[in-house]
Amino acid sequence: MLVKQKMLVKGRLKAACPTHSRTEIAARDTAMVIDVPKERDGTNQGPTPTETLVAALVACTNVMGHKCARKNGVEFRAMSIAAEWDFDCRGTQLVEEVETPLVAIRMTIDVTTDADEAAMEAVRADLQKFCPLAKLIRAGGTTIEETWNVTRG
Repeated sequence: MLVKQKMLVKGRLKAACPTHSRTEIAARDTAMVIDVPKERDGTNQGPTPTETLVAALVACTNVMGHKCARKNGVEFRAMSIAAEWDFDCRGTQLVEEVETPLVAIRMTIDVTTDADEAAMEAVRADLQKFCPLAKLIRAGGTTIEETWNVTRG
């Protein structure tokens, strides 16, 4: 018997804020700490909020990339993703309001697959359409640039 999956799901998490910089997040049965480095008056117990956002994009790219690959009959034997970004700090420094503080994110996506270029193009196109975090970040004005390195084999 097939179970019909909900198309709209609700999420929930809680946060304890023991210091001005450290946030302790509880989501489902998992936990994580978001913090800033000591040189920015934090305790360096976890990634920064911006690093967390970019990490979430990388993770979403992994999950949705594999889903899009399966949809197109592609198998990734290996996948790795590296990201770097440009962040305009004027807003976080209270200098002036910045419309798009996270200016650009560049991801290098390395995959190993036997898929031909047409199949990989279909995967990339579907990822553009279906990755929810990439869509949200782009809608906020941030440019996301993906460089795909495909190794056949």
